[in-house]
Amino acid sequence: MTGVAERDGYLADFLAMLSAERGASANTIEAYTADLENFLGFLSEKGIAPADAKSTDVQAYIGCLASEGQAATSRARRLSAIKQYYRFLLAEDMIALDPTSGLQGPKKQRALPKVLSIAEVDRLLAVSQQQCEGQEGRALFRALRFHCLLEVLYATGMRVSELVGLPRNVLRGDQRVLTIKGKGGRERLVPLNATARRALDAFLGVSARLDNSEWLFPSKSALGHVTRQGFAQDLKSVAEAAGIAPERVSPHVLRHAFASHLLDRGADLRAVQQLLGHADISTTEIYTHVLQERLKALVNAHHPLAKKTN
Repeated sequence: MTGVAERDGYLADFLAMLSAERGASANTIEAYTADLENFLGFLSEKGIAPADAKSTDVQAYIGCLASEGQAATSRARRLSAIKQYYRFLLAEDMIALDPTSGLQGPKKQRALPKVLSIAEVDRLLAVSQQQCEGQEGRALFRALRFHCLLEVLYATGMRVSELVGLPRNVLRGDQRVLTIKGKGGRERLVPLNATARRALDAFLGVSARLDNSEWLFPSKSALGHVTRQGFAQDLKSVAEAAGIAPERVSPHVLRHAFASHLLDRGADLRAVQQLLGHADISTTEIYTHVLQERLKALVNAHHPLAKKTN
């Protein structure tokens, strides 16, 4: 820590505080030291003393990191360290104004949802169907129940909690459409395609004989219906049988696949919002990467200059 003290005695005090008052680990102290030494080096090259730094100096440093290609998460971490450093100096009356006050960290890009291809979903459904063959009794009941859950999930894009907790009376009326009660008690209609209806009919054929339950997908769990954890575990087993890495597959990934495949086939973003039960379309906009790829493909296929080379 000698080199640190030589460059900025304030930093040595700050690091000592982290260790003594906050109980920071050696790794944490090392990380703060590296981040703040980098910032202090930037100021030193500009001839600026740490106590004299302005908001524009801190912004210039973060901008420099961005120009060097540093990830938004790393820049946000650096800024957080700088903010804590200057808050300490302000609290200790070592500076009169905090140059980081009001500064916002770089926005992290929302991660794109994990999505299975249509072919991969087809493999999951095919394997699930095959596992129903040759079964009898409770084994047939469980196999048909899982296949129905999978078909309905991909057909509707429901949240897994909505799916496993469907009451049996959801089938009253037109079975081509289900009325779902989602987040906040909001109801929405989701259509069932022909394949999902056939899977549902096959399951109900054995369900009526083996179970008398208020739930559409009954089980012996404490809840009385299939649990989200149980369904997710069964889904990973089927994924492995279908030659798909289990870590790539979850009920939520199937919900993403539903939305992405609809948009890829030309569905309207507002319609997908309604089907997913998103209260705000900004939540659905995470799938706009699908629309962007489709538009690029459209331009490349049909624009008269798209195929010309320089």
